[in-house]
Amino acid sequence: MARRPKSKPSPNQTATPRATPQRKDPNKLVVGAAVVPPEDESGPTEYKRQVHKPTPTRQRSLATQMSYRLDQGNGVCTYRIGVEDDGRHSLLDHSNVAESATALEAIARTLNAIVLERRMIQNEVGTRKEDDKEEKTDEIITAPGIPTRCELTIQRVETHLLDPPSSPQLNNGTTATPSDDTTTPTTTSSNNNAKSTVCETLSARNIRVAVVGNVDAGKSTLIGTLTTSSLDDGRGKSRTAIMKHRHEIESGRTSTATTHLLGFRASGECVAGRDTIRVKRKTEDEVARESHRIVSLIDLAGHEKYLKTTIHGVSSGMADYALILVNSRHPPTHMTQHHLNLCCSFGIPVIVVFTKIDGCPEHAYKNSKEEVFKLLRANDIKKKPFAVRNEQDITTCMGHLQTLAPILETSCVTGEGMELLRKMLFVLPKRRRHENKIKRPFEFLVEDIFNVPGVGAVVSGFVNAGELTVGSTSNVYVGPTDDGTFLRTVAKSAHIARINTSHVTSGQSACLAFALNKELRKKLRRGMVVLKDNPTSTKEFDAEICVLKGEGTTIRRSYQAYVHILNVRQSAFARSIELVNNNAVGVPPSHMGGVEEEEGGGVSIV
Repeated sequence: MARRPKSKPSPNQTATPRATPQRKDPNKLVVGAAVVPPEDESGPTEYKRQVHKPTPTRQRSLATQMSYRLDQGNGVCTYRIGVEDDGRHSLLDHSNVAESATALEAIARTLNAIVLERRMIQNEVGTRKEDDKEEKTDEIITAPGIPTRCELTIQRVETHLLDPPSSPQLNNGTTATPSDDTTTPTTTSSNNNAKSTVCETLSARNIRVAVVGNVDAGKSTLIGTLTTSSLDDGRGKSRTAIMKHRHEIESGRTSTATTHLLGFRASGECVAGRDTIRVKRKTEDEVARESHRIVSLIDLAGHEKYLKTTIHGVSSGMADYALILVNSRHPPTHMTQHHLNLCCSFGIPVIVVFTKIDGCPEHAYKNSKEEVFKLLRANDIKKKPFAVRNEQDITTCMGHLQTLAPILETSCVTGEGMELLRKMLFVLPKRRRHENKIKRPFEFLVEDIFNVPGVGAVVSGFVNAGELTVGSTSNVYVGPTDDGTFLRTVAKSAHIARINTSHVTSGQSACLAFALNKELRKKLRRGMVVLKDNPTSTKEFDAEICVLKGEGTTIRRSYQAYVHILNVRQSAFARSIELVNNNAVGVPPSHMGGVEEEEGGGVSIV
């Protein structure tokens, strides 16, 4: 049906707008009146018009947004409900605003946060008739049609700050306080102290433990059982929870080096890996905020074809201790010997853990134990086995980990020995003191590289020395590139344990986002460093080598090897070899040809 054309006004007539029907309500509402300043994209304040029955996907998005606002406000944020982004009133009634406030309070509880104040505000956008001389009251009217907005003040609860400062006691009455613990505040009155305490937990109170062993020793299963606080079903339940790639889940073999956080409260109680209310597993930031002490478990590969990956994990992991896992049902293999030699060559104290102790025949376990004792007492290891059967044994071996090798028996299916292992991990003293290198120049070791949509180039790694405050004025140098030069860029933002932060310090595992274009991103690679000052690079270095027990290899001039130096993995060859110890045993005369001998002793490769 054709529409009737609109009649145009004559030149003598003026077009008047259509009259708006008057409200019968005694209050004359000003629609869209500004009640607060416009919203700022950064900062601890968030505006919401309404949150109505959010879906699970929407709830995750709102939780991420609330976590960001809490980080911006050092643990405290404000939500203004019933307000547009430009600060104008949304003109919602009390029931809609109350529903939105209840939904946001539920999301806050999932982030370990509480609502300090819930304030309903009315009578902001209406005016009484001039002849109505009744005074406005503060009483909240729940009847429909009354414009209402709400302000929520939300504070994150740092659970470990609520723990008593007293030292935890073991069952036998001995004190189990780690020697490196520092004094922490016991209240949440200071938000700055709360945030600094989380950063301190992830640096000064973070123990890094490498987990190595043969392919069937159950490394991923042990880590999964510890971090999820649930026993294994004997069919790969625990290892599936922490494995990264699909082929790892299908084959049951770890091929990459991954890090998982195990949190403890000040009393020594282990932070549960799963929430009792929510079924899902806790994230790294939730574990870090609830913990007074962190144990970073580094899951390394056990198969022989992934040996280079394991060597790189031990070299770059900055491990304080190492767990050598041995299957109690089978004697140790040559890979167990390689892992033991590797840890001892780096000077890392070892703890031997016998796994799968449930249902193990007594003669098989006895045979495995005897073989492990032989490896530990060998001349190149020289460790004295020490069986840990109770909490008193843990206290006994704490000060002698350089000479003793504690032996524990565990089962991830029945839980036997798991509580003893947790207590031992809690009382381990910190060996590497990276926090003492905070006054040195900033040095960040790049472990991995990512390209995050909307963010750009992101690198993950370890802060080896110094400190850095990120932002638009934080200029850093990344390199060296293929030609030996360094890229000058800006460190825009940083994360530690998935917590947004503006400051990183030595001893922390962090992620940095750089302002690099697409061409410069292609030049980034693993093994680089991030520095504040523009340095110089080199392609030659002197090294003193110590040959461990292994396969027979002839080391001579032009010998090519794969060099592992911290996070650097690089193929190198020997330009010249100098023999410093002419009385070295086992060097045949045929290998002396072409070797330049000088007085002074030692073997150095250039």
